[in-house]
Amino acid sequence: MSTTAHTSPLERKIDILIDHYGQSHQNPTNEVIHFVAIPLIMLSLCGLMFALHPWLAYAFIAASMVYYARLNWLFFGLMCAWSALIIGLLHAMGNQVLLLSAAIFVGAWIAQFIGHKIEGKKPSFLEDIQYLWIGPLFVLSKLLRQLGIRW
Repeated sequence: MSTTAHTSPLERKIDILIDHYGQSHQNPTNEVIHFVAIPLIMLSLCGLMFALHPWLAYAFIAASMVYYARLNWLFFGLMCAWSALIIGLLHAMGNQVLLLSAAIFVGAWIAQFIGHKIEGKKPSFLEDIQYLWIGPLFVLSKLLRQLGIRW
């Protein structure tokens, strides 16, 4: 969590969102599931859009980056890097992008719901759709904390 003395209102918003998201992701098994499933869902969702038309995926990623830039610059930069990797993976999938993305999407969402069954709490995005975009930041925040990096 950001602990700087000069925290802007938008940075405080990211703290609030990640803390709230974390309230329904405290079980260690559920966290591990999310650490794997969230990046896979991101990849597969972009892959499904990419299969329809690459520019659809690019537009979705660009719009998501605007959201992330408004929340926190460090997360924005990390999500830009992750998005570039996603785009590279989608191109590498070639003509299998639709099949692979659909399979990954279904499998990752099943894992997510199993995690929430173990947790005993409903997914945060059922309360507010923006938590679909906060999930990746939750994963990143945990990784940053492990590395001793303040955001």
